Amino acid sequence: MAIEAVLMDIEGVLGPQSFLDETLVPHARERLGAFIAEHGEEDEEIEEALDEAGRLMGGFSLKPREAEALLLRWMKQGRNPTPLKIIQGRIWQEGYAAGAFRAEVHGDAGPSLTAWKGQGLKLFTFSSSSELAQKLWLSSAGSDAERLLDGFFDTRMGQKMEEEAYKAIAQEIGLAPAQILVLSGSVDELDAAASAGLATVRIARDGGDSGKHAAAADLASVILP
Repeated sequence: MAIEAVLMDIEGVLGPQSFLDETLVPHARERLGAFIAEHGEEDEEIEEALDEAGRLMGGFSLKPREAEALLLRWMKQGRNPTPLKIIQGRIWQEGYAAGAFRAEVHGDAGPSLTAWKGQGLKLFTFSSSSELAQKLWLSSAGSDAERLLDGFFDTRMGQKMEEEAYKAIAQEIGLAPAQILVLSGSVDELDAAASAGLATVRIARDGGDSGKHAAAADLASVILP
């Protein structure tokens, strides 16, 4: 079955993982408490995210300090629940607007997406970062990637290491799973995608084991199945 769509991560695929790990995450950690204090009771989106965080913990109504402690713990544990990702995205939005940082996109991203678009493929992202955070990353970098994409998926579809998330995305796109190629640097994520019936290629920019998946050194080296 021919590939009709490409579903790709941002971190490690379109942009460097180091920007998330060394810039965005530390910034969110430092701003979290103040941001909750400033927006937790006057911003509907943030209030709803904090309420959802409390529900995930068993229905508790979290005080600002408790909410900060919970979100910091999730960050330390490397967990990606949707309430955390929404709040991080809004913190990063303020950071971008203030000129605190500017994202990077790999040089092969724009040309590769342009070529695939020219072949008639639909292009999507699936990231643990919120849709807002994804768009901010790409627009801040000044690349053509954002305008070339047909849609953005985040943890509202499920976690990236869950088979059901990829089935839900395939249904949302309107294609058979085998018609979608997933590009990620994570073997665990690709295992989940493959279990859901999607085609997979590991983007191995830093080498490493690709498990049972085909590997490409970068986007320009991807050979469509």
